[in-house]
Amino acid sequence: MGSNQKQTQIAQKESFERKLKNRLALLAAEGIDARKIDKDSLVKKLRANVEAINTRMKAIEAIEKKNEELAKMKLEKANAPRKELEGGKEKKQKEAPVEVKEKKK
Repeated sequence: MGSNQKQTQIAQKESFERKLKNRLALLAAEGIDARKIDKDSLVKKLRANVEAINTRMKAIEAIEKKNEELAKMKLEKANAPRKELEGGKEKKQKEAPVEVKEKKK
């Protein structure tokens, strides 16, 4: 799931960036100044899409990093000797005090 989603996001980002580049080139060829280009609705939409994908990619990378750390911790725990794991978990056995009851005569 993760790799497919990441690949999809990368492909969409490339597509939006390509469309944005083409739109900017078209507007520049028409001689429109930079302020009007920045106000163009299609340019705004394409830039917003790229930013949204960047945000999603950061989230995906954070999840992947967390999963790697958890897998590493799980592997370390599985490879650790049992005595080390049980060392801190040993139960303290309480010795019951021996009481001697004297019989009354």
